[in-house]
Amino acid sequence: MEKRDESSVKLVGFWVSPFVHRVRWALKLKGVEYEYIEEDIFNKSPLLSELNPLYKKVPVLVHDGKPLSDSSIILEYVDQKWRSNPLFPDDPYQRAQAHLWARFADEKVLESAWLALCSEGKTQERAVKQAIENLEHVEEKLKGKRFFGGDIIGHVDLMMGFISYMLPVWEEVGGVKILDPHKFPAIAAWTNNFLNHEAIKAEYLPPTAETSTYFQWRRKELIPVYASYGQ
Repeated sequence: MEKRDESSVKLVGFWVSPFVHRVRWALKLKGVEYEYIEEDIFNKSPLLSELNPLYKKVPVLVHDGKPLSDSSIILEYVDQKWRSNPLFPDDPYQRAQAHLWARFADEKVLESAWLALCSEGKTQERAVKQAIENLEHVEEKLKGKRFFGGDIIGHVDLMMGFISYMLPVWEEVGGVKILDPHKFPAIAAWTNNFLNHEAIKAEYLPPTAETSTYFQWRRKELIPVYASYGQ
């Protein structure tokens, strides 16, 4: 294994954040050891404001004293800094496609599923419909493959990873059904492959019971906020 100076790698995160888990998985895939610093995002410390003054959000990766935020950007940095087990394809077109699907993961799939969790009535119905339509594109992309890039886990898998463990919790808490395994067999198969990958297993996933309790609270808090969304 490539020798690295790992003592200078720190990750500031929040236990239930899917954005943080992406980075943890990437560091695991690369074999990089790091110090994890838990941040209370509802009572933010001066450290977070210092490291990420623009957004004051997690995750923040600190390498050699230099902070970097935004999970997608961090994943690309990690991939370029530690070359083993590449997350991106070498081909420029395929690399561009990986960026496209990573953006789709956040701006379409995650956003619509999040709205389905945090809303009710007509707003929730529209969000569920949109989330299902978004997953139809994901299903088509995954057909005939173990992972988004083929047989090896990569950047898009990490960006879409929340589908495998977080989306079922959101469905249960929100009282909706988005990911029907009969309608989405390729996603169901990918979920199994993803969760059984050695870098993804349980130690990097938040406990289901605690996660459910947390999002029950978040749903209650956010329903009034999203009450007029899209109207």
